[in-house]
Amino acid sequence: IDILIKDAIGRQHQCATIQLDFQLPIRFDLQYVGTDGQLHIPVMIHRAVLGSLERMIAILAENFGGRWPLWLSPAQVMVIPVGGNSESYSKQVVRQLREAGFMADLNDDQGATLNKKIRSAQLAQYNYIFVLGDKESESGTVNVRSRGGKQLGRRPTEDVLTALTQLRDSRSNLEDF
Repeated sequence: IDILIKDAIGRQHQCATIQLDFQLPIRFDLQYVGTDGQLHIPVMIHRAVLGSLERMIAILAENFGGRWPLWLSPAQVMVIPVGGNSESYSKQVVRQLREAGFMADLNDDQGATLNKKIRSAQLAQYNYIFVLGDKESESGTVNVRSRGGKQLGRRPTEDVLTALTQLRDSRSNLEDF
């Protein structure tokens, strides 16, 4: 049984296979005693469910162009504090995200400008960038940007966590929530 898949440009790749091998048991002179007390030659079953892990990852990387959907991304959320008292709130938001099972990072580089922090998060292909200032820390909200630079606006942190959890668990490829 061979399972073939097509990549983003239409090439076919063997992904999974299950094969019966009659030759190797003969070549290695393998035998077993059956229930009838006689010697029998076994049949080997070779199984490769994913073909090779490297091939599967390469096909996924080519298909997504490095822009992994949220449920598969190793860089899901970057939290960027903007001055004032927002750093402690930012750490709290990162902790909430991690407790909910997300991969979240905090960019607390004091020497970088806001634009540089946002740009580096976009280049690192974070799915979402949360910019947190004094207004967000006072109101318990996060200012959300998508990887493509689309500003989704200020939203309550709990609502964002719920939406991200739903996106991740449904394995959606959407970027808006």
